[in-house]
Amino acid sequence: MPDDNDAKQIETDAIEAAQKLGDLVAKHPVFEQYAKASKALRDDPEAGRLLQQFEQKAMVLARNEQMGQPVTAGERQELEQMQQTIAGNLRVKAFSIAQADMTDVLRKVSQAWQKPVSKAQGEDDAPSGPSGGMGGVQGASPISLG
Repeated sequence: MPDDNDAKQIETDAIEAAQKLGDLVAKHPVFEQYAKASKALRDDPEAGRLLQQFEQKAMVLARNEQMGQPVTAGERQELEQMQQTIAGNLRVKAFSIAQADMTDVLRKVSQAWQKPVSKAQGEDDAPSGPSGGMGGVQGASPISLG
């Protein structure tokens, strides 16, 4: 078992390696594609208006539901139609694809470093689910449009 000095050095080395890993991962083309798609989406007034309307409607319905007012079939249908309209916007589509691609790269990288950590924790037989079967260690965070 390493002493305190060894443990501190291991921690320092791990942080430096993580920074290098972050620099390397950031060079992946999906991050540039994501940045371009995100900017295009922000610069599209129609997409912005559609997303804002959808978010407002969804928040109102969620708030009403929390106050005991059930969502009607008409409200649900209106929300679904708004969602379909948004999904039909080319910039939203491009952003969604870029976001999914970026999240996939982050997930793969996360699973790669989590595997030896899980093994060290004695979890090498852990089931592989959405978090990669890595116990309490979670994968990439969801990414918002903002």
